Amino acid sequence: MGMSIMHGARLYGLFLGVMTVTAVCAASPAPERQQELRNLLTQDCGSCHGMRLTGGLGPPLTPRALNTKSRERLTADIRDGRPGTPMPPWKNLLSDDDIAWLVDVLLEGQRRE
Repeated sequence: MGMSIMHGARLYGLFLGVMTVTAVCAASPAPERQQELRNLLTQDCGSCHGMRLTGGLGPPLTPRALNTKSRERLTADIRDGRPGTPMPPWKNLLSDDDIAWLVDVLLEGQRRE
């Protein structure tokens, strides 16, 4: 009986590991899409947040400026916009994976390749 509990625990651990790797891999858009998203940051986001994302009509989107914002808050701001401000919702144009990748890039300062 003890062996089957250990076997079950190992299988469960393996399952969790596979699911974690799958989730991480699923969150990274294809290289072509990443380039499209980089262009979106420069062109669309940059039109309000400044071409270098250091601020303009909208606040700066540099890692330093974002260091007090949670990943969840940034994700919600991109997905749902910010009512009462010019920030539009992007949920109809970007997938959850796209948004997660953009948040990573913003928090890392666009160094992500």
